[in-house]
Amino acid sequence: MAVRDLIYYGNPLLRQKAKKIHRFDASLPRLAQDMFETMHANNGAGLAAPQIALSIRFFVVELTDPETEKHYKVAMANPDIVKSEGEQIGLDGCLSIPGYYGVNVRRANRVVVKGQDVRGKPMRVDAQGYFAWALQHEIDHLDGILYLDLLERPEDLREIASSEVEEAPTARS
Repeated sequence: MAVRDLIYYGNPLLRQKAKKIHRFDASLPRLAQDMFETMHANNGAGLAAPQIALSIRFFVVELTDPETEKHYKVAMANPDIVKSEGEQIGLDGCLSIPGYYGVNVRRANRVVVKGQDVRGKPMRVDAQGYFAWALQHEIDHLDGILYLDLLERPEDLREIASSEVEEAPTARS
């Protein structure tokens, strides 16, 4: 397995809609493992394939919700949000936009996402809170959307001070 190189804000691939996966072979489980390793190496909570320069509809998320202390780990292809409810407002950060984070970002508090696992088997995830936030963030990446697009005011984009790097916002994916 390997840690992959990230691409960063300004790379046009981050603004493209990723292509649906039709072929499920041994390369997808290997890719998932590489993506988990890359995410962990960069202290992230999630990673979408476009962030490693692959324009395919695939992401990984692994996190522990600070409120519930529940641990979540998922790798999903071709995700689709089929239900969303409620609202949460919080901080958002992105491995492809280092050194910055957004405040007052709005996302649904609960989402139901359907997709496929690494073998192509249908799966469904019902998520709330931080886990729901991360899923929405990663699915946005697959549609060429960055958290920057969700900011209502320019002053909602903040630079992370060097003293805050270890305590960066929770949602870094």
